[in-house]
Amino acid sequence: MSAAAEVARRLDYVDVLIVGAGISGIDLGHHLKTKQPGRTFAIVDGRDAIGGTWDLFRYPGIRSDADMQSFGFGFKPWTKDNAIADAHEILDYLHEAISDDGLDRHLHLGHKVLRADFSSDKARWTVTLERTGDGEQFDVTCGVLFSAAGYYDYAGGYTPHFEGREDFRGPIVHPQQWPEDLDYAGKKVVVIGSGATAVTLLPSMAGKAGHVTMLQRSPSYVLPVPRQDPIANTLRRLLPETVAWRVSRRININRQRLILALSRRYPKQMRRLIRKFNAGALPAGYAVDTHFNPRYNPWDQRLCVVPDSDLFKAISSGAASVVTDRIVRFTGHGILLESGTELDADIIVTATGLNMLPFGGIALHVDGQAVDLHDHFIYKSMMVSGVPNFAFALGYTTNAWTLKVDLVSDHLCRLLAHMDRHGYATVTPVADDPSLTGRPFLDMDTAYVNRAMHLFPQQGSHGPWTVSQNYALDRARLGGPVEDPALKFTATVVGPATAPGATATPEEAAA
Repeated sequence: MSAAAEVARRLDYVDVLIVGAGISGIDLGHHLKTKQPGRTFAIVDGRDAIGGTWDLFRYPGIRSDADMQSFGFGFKPWTKDNAIADAHEILDYLHEAISDDGLDRHLHLGHKVLRADFSSDKARWTVTLERTGDGEQFDVTCGVLFSAAGYYDYAGGYTPHFEGREDFRGPIVHPQQWPEDLDYAGKKVVVIGSGATAVTLLPSMAGKAGHVTMLQRSPSYVLPVPRQDPIANTLRRLLPETVAWRVSRRININRQRLILALSRRYPKQMRRLIRKFNAGALPAGYAVDTHFNPRYNPWDQRLCVVPDSDLFKAISSGAASVVTDRIVRFTGHGILLESGTELDADIIVTATGLNMLPFGGIALHVDGQAVDLHDHFIYKSMMVSGVPNFAFALGYTTNAWTLKVDLVSDHLCRLLAHMDRHGYATVTPVADDPSLTGRPFLDMDTAYVNRAMHLFPQQGSHGPWTVSQNYALDRARLGGPVEDPALKFTATVVGPATAPGATATPEEAAA
């Protein structure tokens, strides 16, 4: 029996197939294991390792951009000293979570989902997997398909066209494809970009490189935060571990909500406060308004955090610098700018963003019809109108990703329990309100978001079709009853005259 055939035999049919072995997939795995212990499930991932983002990206300094008290799972305390954690610490934490729940026997790594077809007659998905090692394809079936694949394209990041790129004599690297053997010791490095990746790379490379320059077209908001949370670490010394974690988690969640609320309500005052922090961390006379004063208001785009002011320390030491200008072209030895300056470079890093891809690029079909996602609406931030027995988790952009994933996982478990109690085989969100209008799933004026929103389902103008970035609102919405007029259920009848998997209306089932 081939390896692919053995996996197909082991999977054959599972109640829930989870696509993605990163934070979201592990989170749902825990919830199914603890809240739906009798339900079969499997976690598949096209990569040969767990961790998703935290295993894929290997660039220097990669770390969380939210504190681990809130970014960690709602069921597993974060017990390390660093609140802003490095990737290897996060991966250790994820491996611990898998070990704690025995999820390793549910994992099938190196298996990419290509296509999924739902049959209303059979009330199940047929999912085509490809074994990445040898390209062999085979089908498995499941009752519920869950995308834990996030919204980034793992195949490659985004790099715009740069005139003269072929003229540059040194390496040009995108952070998503960081070469393990890249030697930048003593080299002049130019990092193009101003987002979270760029502000991470600059101080991380500055200690080893000859000089690192962050070249940005326009500034982003950058907020210094302590790498170690003094409140959380003090509570851990004074209180039992779980109690300390719960208290510090609540404090940090509320603090983030407060910062976001103040940014929305008092943008001018928050802008001045952030500028004050930046100016205080930089040398006297530094051009703060040139390099750290964005045109937009705080949290109109994601705010970058820098632990222990490492970015500002690298600039202050002279090991790094920021240039705000526009690129004319690459040259043999660097980059020519609109100001007429030419930046010398031995290595250019294009921290120019990511490509977004809904649900890992899986081709979804319902009863033989391809699903054009943009024609559909998102239900409660976790399902898609007109697509039965399909759910997903996409975390927050203005808060810790995992907070929403926890809520979605819990709600899905309660929805499955509800279906069991009532004998339902399928659940489908139905957007039949004629007054419902659509808008982008993510309403955030960021280039990588704007480039991709036509690929995603839309959020609606009202009701359960809106997508909230507010944790308190989502707790009320996803923590409430699962029954909803927008959900259509069908029931399964299993008896002498009915084959397993056949469906009937609830009225027929009750007859």
